[in-house]
Amino acid sequence: MKIMAIVAGRRNGNSEILAKEALSAARAQGAECSLINLFDYKILPCTGCEGCTMSMGQGKQPVCVLKEKDDVDRIIRKMHQQDGIIVSVPTYDLMPSALYTMFTQRFIAYELAFLLKIGVVKKDPHLVAGVIANGGSCHDWQGLALETIGATMFTQSIRVVDQFMAIRNGLPGNVLVHPEQLERARKLGENMVKAVSTPPEARTWLGEPDMGLCPNCHSSLIARGEPHWNGVYYPYECPVCGAGGDLVKDETTGKIRFAVAPDGLDFDRNQNECRDKHLDEIVATRRHYLSHREEVMPAMARYKEMTFPGLD
Repeated sequence: MKIMAIVAGRRNGNSEILAKEALSAARAQGAECSLINLFDYKILPCTGCEGCTMSMGQGKQPVCVLKEKDDVDRIIRKMHQQDGIIVSVPTYDLMPSALYTMFTQRFIAYELAFLLKIGVVKKDPHLVAGVIANGGSCHDWQGLALETIGATMFTQSIRVVDQFMAIRNGLPGNVLVHPEQLERARKLGENMVKAVSTPPEARTWLGEPDMGLCPNCHSSLIARGEPHWNGVYYPYECPVCGAGGDLVKDETTGKIRFAVAPDGLDFDRNQNECRDKHLDEIVATRRHYLSHREEVMPAMARYKEMTFPGLD
């Protein structure tokens, strides 16, 4: 049983301390544990070249143009050798750190659902994850942290089985005055072992049962739905996992809850067979563009010649 922690905060800071506490609990139950801090590696931002998705759309093995220029490929391949991942990331201004999102935006070149669809990868490794968001304030200033981290899990088919938010940790070591947070990190580590030890088809959510509004991924965000590229529409959707449904009033509690429609998990990003539909969308969008390319190119030339002053 292999469990690796990925930290995107300062070395020996609160995020790293929480990750180590979780790993210690997992190791105590027999897991082989490792930890990497993204600050120790070279990570370049995605260039948006679309070379990876263009290759996969043609049924070919994708190769990121940055593969030989930094450490992202090396890190992802190490991830693929694990049974579980613990992600511990500081929150900066509502969202997880830019270092973490820059790293995970490179995941598209390794999109497991797409690779399974075209036959490059033969078997889903069924990775699970425990997520820790950590910040100097409460939920009001970390409101997009867990959801953003959760949204980065899908391209690697990593299912989040537990998550929590550590609050009021402004300075390095601040978490050490919150023993309940250290204990919660240990519980997350224990839950990781429990999830890995459970057959994939029997795995369930192990975090707080009433966390969030979405009963599928436990996100706190629910948004008004808009038509999908193929016309499918739900009144409300979870922006994280893609579950569709409506807001209803619970007759027992009187509270508003998000009720998933009977077909509301047809776009569940946790499911490879649902997520690979996005490759169909990418291909259809590209074909539509190419059919208008002759009229687009002259306009692009005009914008290329259009200049404005920048910094002095």
